[in-house]
Amino acid sequence: MSYILLTQDPGKIIGPIAKLLGYIMEGIFYVLDKVGIPNIGLAIILFTIVIYLLLMPLTIKQQKFSKLSAKMNPEIQAIQNKYKNKKDNDSMMAMNMETKAVYAKYGVSPSGSCIQLLIQMPILFALYRVIYNMPAYVGKIKEAFFPLVDKLIAQEGSADFLQTFSNASMYSKQFNNENFINGVTTYVQNTYIDILNKASSTEWISIKEQFSALSGDVDHTLGLLNQYNNFLGLNIANSPSYTLSQAWKTGSYLMMVAALIIPVLSAVTQWINVKLMPQQTTQQDVKNANDSQAAMMQSMKTMNMLMPIMSAVFCFTLPAGMGLYWVAGAVVRSVQQVLINKHIDKMDLDEVIKKNEAKAKKKMDKAGVRAEQMSAYANMNTKKVNSISKNASKPSMTREEKEEAVRKSTEYYNQNAKPGSMMSKANMVRQYNEKNNKK
Repeated sequence: MSYILLTQDPGKIIGPIAKLLGYIMEGIFYVLDKVGIPNIGLAIILFTIVIYLLLMPLTIKQQKFSKLSAKMNPEIQAIQNKYKNKKDNDSMMAMNMETKAVYAKYGVSPSGSCIQLLIQMPILFALYRVIYNMPAYVGKIKEAFFPLVDKLIAQEGSADFLQTFSNASMYSKQFNNENFINGVTTYVQNTYIDILNKASSTEWISIKEQFSALSGDVDHTLGLLNQYNNFLGLNIANSPSYTLSQAWKTGSYLMMVAALIIPVLSAVTQWINVKLMPQQTTQQDVKNANDSQAAMMQSMKTMNMLMPIMSAVFCFTLPAGMGLYWVAGAVVRSVQQVLINKHIDKMDLDEVIKKNEAKAKKKMDKAGVRAEQMSAYANMNTKKVNSISKNASKPSMTREEKEEAVRKSTEYYNQNAKPGSMMSKANMVRQYNEKNNKK
């Protein structure tokens, strides 16, 4: 059987990552098949554990950043309050340099948390694509659709019939693609498998009714897929909403309860996950924050409350396999969070800060910036800033005099420093302070 390519994610970023994760998923399913338990539900759980273990270093780094940020925020807020009503350029430069000095002291970057998320997000999106479209990445599951797919393609009117399925609208463009119209074999096979992979149990039965000659092949394919998709009595290819509706029709109260297990577990595990996350803001932080910061904090709090509810709603409407992934992911994250919290709580943050200060000083020395120069800039007080404003009221120089002054000052400030670098700015402040002290 040729490996399915066209149903894989075509994105330039998500696509290659999904393909790499697909190899991991196929490897897991291959091992499970060899030990006699080829089960998609179990494969999803193991796959989720493996991926989150691989992401563990990034998670630890992100949580460490959160802890240091919580300790650092009061100092950042103090600097912001210090320059709250100062809008002139010199005040802004002084505030930026003081803020950078604090970040260097704690060894974090203003964009540190965002970078961790930016790295993780494509991986998590790709993971979702692999789980949602398993036949595209796991050859063993893809083989279950043959020979049914080839025989179904040969049946007149089968394409029109498949387009009546509930999920067929997702693939409407594929039916109008020239490859499908011209009968390119692999493209047509992929389109049929895409729809059959999302078909409900009722729609599978309708294939037997519409094409009675294929009843044996339908039963063979369904038998394999049911074996792969059966997880503790639930068919994870069906959505809980579909399972609940079928259980309601048959009066099976046990199946009604079973249908609701995954959405409920999803909400509960997400809620636990949110509670275990380190809280970067306190009531005092909210009180000290400005209006925009307070609004952002309130939005985050609301989002954390809505996440479990949203998770339950999505899991109720999507195939149960996706819900199983969300539950497994939330459980793994919760266990990770407990372990990470214990690890970080044992850390001596003061010792970490001292090491970061030493690293920052070493970095500045290497760049040719003296620590006292940075200190002079970072500690420029409001009195000195005010003196700049007073000097601004003096009679202005002519254009020629300004250009000559800028030229000379630039030459002086940028000795052994790149123009616009931190060193040149520190030199400017040092020279400014020297002139004021002489006066």
